[in-house]
Amino acid sequence: MASTEPPRLLDGRMKFRHLVLLDAIARRGTIVGAAAELHVTQPVATRGLRELEEILEVELFERGPRGLTPTVYGEAFTEHARAILAQTRQAARHVAELAGAERGTVVVGTHLFGSNVLLPRAIAALKAERPRLTVAVRDGTPESLVVELSAGRLDLIVGRLTQISDEGFLRRKLYDESVVLVVRESHPLAGEDVVDLATLAGYPWILPGPETALRRELEDLFHSNDVPMPVDRVEATSFLTVRQLLRDTDMVVALPRMITEEDPGIVCLPLSLEPIGHSVGITLSASRTPTPSAQALIDKLVAEAGEVNRGLTPDSGGPA
Repeated sequence: MASTEPPRLLDGRMKFRHLVLLDAIARRGTIVGAAAELHVTQPVATRGLRELEEILEVELFERGPRGLTPTVYGEAFTEHARAILAQTRQAARHVAELAGAERGTVVVGTHLFGSNVLLPRAIAALKAERPRLTVAVRDGTPESLVVELSAGRLDLIVGRLTQISDEGFLRRKLYDESVVLVVRESHPLAGEDVVDLATLAGYPWILPGPETALRRELEDLFHSNDVPMPVDRVEATSFLTVRQLLRDTDMVVALPRMITEEDPGIVCLPLSLEPIGHSVGITLSASRTPTPSAQALIDKLVAEAGEVNRGLTPDSGGPA
């Protein structure tokens, strides 16, 4: 005879606060960090985690001197918790948009690639049609943005498309863009007809973080040419920081070609980085239908990408 007992997750003991707490602990790695983020005391957060583990009858985190590490149960349940929170956030925003006509909010994550040209153009086009719609832009590393997308704190990500093995994401390629080495227009090497990698390694560099695909590609480039990585370097992905350092110093940096076309203060160096390149596009959650506001931005991104593709001709230096 089938049991009439309700599943322990549906017996009323588990609350949304437990899921919010779990997500915060998984991201912060400590009870203290999660408590601070949620504006609760540490004992309250500790008690909430203990309650959730009692409900699930498993240990979700291993306690260590440097914080909490998710167990296999913790990793699995955190993924489900984030999906539930994401659907709930989306449902609330969808209802609010339906009630508010042209009002609404779309939250988009971005990193360096795609943020300099495509996203600003799409936002400007969208705001021209729907001025009461709010667009919130969040910067971050590709890895951190994926976590935010899975938890429903982002509607979409615009930027370089890297291989995502998780089937929970949809990727839509918008255009290809080459990567070039750039310096300020008054750099000692600006205007040279030939530049080699060994010479460039003697100058200070701005490099992306070690967790990025471009950083790994640049390391492979130096390694394959038997040139040591530059020892004088700064790691930065913020375009404002990168741009100011370029203008104020003799640093070298690898950037999307379109940035050089939009900024007359920096110039390309005559050293090919082939086959380094990237595809710019949109990353979405496969489990959620975009809200009307998010879909409106997606439509503008697609339209603006069409304009970008038409501008990437052989004469402009981009892919045909």
